[in-house]
Formats: sequence, structure tokens, C-alpha cells
Amino acid sequence: MDVQSILGNNHIEDVRWLCSLSESELDFLTGLKTLIHQRAKKIGHEALVKKFDLRTLRALSFALMENLKGELKDLSATSGFKCNLLSYNLNGISSLTIEELIPFICSDKRKRISDMFSQDMPPSQKQKTGD
Repeated sequence: MDVQSILGNNHIEDVRWLCSLSESELDFLTGLKTLIHQRAKKIGHEALVKKFDLRTLRALSFALMENLKGELKDLSATSGFKCNLLSYNLNGISSLTIEELIPFICSDKRKRISDMFSQDMPPSQKQKTGD
């Protein structure tokens, strides 16, 4: 596998970040992308969806989670509120190379990661799977 077929149009930092997310954070990101697609379709601007690549989704999720963190700052139960959606410094995963990221991207458990950022690639660059 070459680097371009793995990354597509995405930056390695964004792919590392995506690989660091928990299942619930991936669910949030998938839901956010679905919501964007539905709203763009409803207003008749489906081409707008293509502008919401992985980097844009990362920035949007960061902004939404920062807002939520601000709204919840007075609640004592959220004093330890941490998630990788808010993280730009990825401890333990920030130095991984493409070759080291492949198990995260290509495993069945993390298939959603691969699916999420390959949606932004042209069909000619998408990797064929044996499913």
C-alpha cells in the first residue's frame, strides 16, 4: 500500500487524530458528518458536503466540544472532562508513521475510521476491500 492510497487527500496528523478516537467519539463524528450531509441535501447544496473533509470535521468537532465544555464547566461531575476530540497533542500516537497506523485503519474494529476519511477521496483513489 502506498501512502497516497492510505491518506487520500487527508493530512497524516488528521489521520493520527482519527485513529486516537474512542468508539463514542467516532459515533459523534459519524453523526456530525451525517447531519451535515442531510442539511446540505435539504437546502439543495449537496456539493457543500465535499467541503467538509476530515480536517474541517476535526475543527468543527473541536469547536463544538469546546462549547460543550464551557457550558458544563460549572457542573462538578464534568471536572475531569477529557476527550480526544479536544486534543491536538496526541500522546502516544503523535509520532506514528503511516506503516504503524495501518493496523488502526485496516482492522475490522477500526473499519469506520477508514470509511470516514475515504469518503472524501475520489473513487479512483479508494482502496478496494475484500468484503
